[in-house]
Amino acid sequence: MNKNTSSEMIRSSKAENILSQVNSKTKLGDLRKIAKDIKKDHELAMELWSTEAFLPRLLAILIMDKNLLSQEVLNKLDQDMQTHTFDERNYLMDWLMANQLTKDKKTIALMESWETSPSALQRRAFWYYKARLRWTGQTPLDNNADLLAAIEANIAQEEPEVQWAMNFTAGWIGVYDPKNRARCIKLGEKTGLYKDEMVSKGCTPNYLPAFIAIEVNKRAK
Repeated sequence: MNKNTSSEMIRSSKAENILSQVNSKTKLGDLRKIAKDIKKDHELAMELWSTEAFLPRLLAILIMDKNLLSQEVLNKLDQDMQTHTFDERNYLMDWLMANQLTKDKKTIALMESWETSPSALQRRAFWYYKARLRWTGQTPLDNNADLLAAIEANIAQEEPEVQWAMNFTAGWIGVYDPKNRARCIKLGEKTGLYKDEMVSKGCTPNYLPAFIAIEVNKRAK
């Protein structure tokens, strides 16, 4: 047995052991604990990813090496996500964005190039990242007008998963940028997106006029 074969067997055994700990009762916090013990292991991540199962893929994302996430690799991950349900594939991309793509200047630059990507999931990541910058206070507001212009021009014909992220970005612009607040509210009234959506008690609705009013009021208190 050569060294490479031995290494592969050890890794497969490790993957099997990890997979035995993941089931329908596993919570996201449990995945984070497992990932914390593993730290970074890209080969193991790819083995877990190859299971095609949702929770192992979430775990795989946590232990990927961000330095190996080239556009080519991300395109392949994106393609693999298409086998999941609508909600699962959106969650996988959002999880990848939050836990890997925002952690390195190179992958941030890739996300910044995805506004017109052929992939709806990549366009979603572009807009969700813009929203995230605003709700975490990490960016100045000097390009809000340009972003709103792009949203106004394209949101009506976008895919649902991208519409949500665009709407979310407009919501946070409306919350933190008083100069553009009325424009964001008008956008929500015009599109009517999520106007009739039912939300759980304590959750903020996605309909822009309601979202902005509630979130602004929270901060006024």
